[in-house]
Amino acid sequence: MSDEQKLPADNNDLHLRKIRSYVKREGRMTKGQARAMEVYWPTMGLTHEMGKLNIADKFEREAPVVLEIGFGMGKSLVEMAKAEPEKNFIGIEVHGPGVGACLQYAEELGVTNLKLYYHDAIEILADCIEDNSLDRVQLYFPDPWHKKRHHKRRIVREEFVAVIRQKLKLGGLFHMATDWEHYAEHMVAEMYFAEGFDTMATEGYFVPRPDYRPLTKFEARGHRLGHGVWDMIYKKVN
Repeated sequence: MSDEQKLPADNNDLHLRKIRSYVKREGRMTKGQARAMEVYWPTMGLTHEMGKLNIADKFEREAPVVLEIGFGMGKSLVEMAKAEPEKNFIGIEVHGPGVGACLQYAEELGVTNLKLYYHDAIEILADCIEDNSLDRVQLYFPDPWHKKRHHKRRIVREEFVAVIRQKLKLGGLFHMATDWEHYAEHMVAEMYFAEGFDTMATEGYFVPRPDYRPLTKFEARGHRLGHGVWDMIYKKVN
């Protein structure tokens, strides 16, 4: 029997920490990414070792807070932070070159309302983010783990959704997007049975891409090829 199977059924926090919803493929940073890490990480970087985060203190202001889990190379996240300077943005990513690229692009656009974690999102949520502190949580195009035997690795499941609910303020939004229809159906099913959320969809469960979420080049190419993208937004209601 595996360690995961030995965990008590009600020990959701340990169970959630045990599972990794990604495979870490580090790769090498470019010179520009490495420079951005060296120059900008001291002011824009957040670490797990800091413990519970005082968001207003770190951003030196009180403002709505948007947190994105798994921002990839960070282009969309930086563009959102640039477009909404009245909000504080926090990104979490485990891919080093992605963190470096995000810092590099933030420098290019002059973005100052963005902080980044280079760490596992599950541990950051558990140890660093205060309950009832976030106005929006974003999860865009997570690994769909499309093979059936890998579905247990999908990040969107009961325990994870419960943690998101804890971290969101009342009225806060949980926004997911995926280009895998089966994963979209899985997300909808998980959220259907989740406590404390109502869908923001007026018909069915999906919403049009909101203006604040930039259209990525891969998504645009997918549209041209006839591929679908599904956005789901849920509001914390209790």
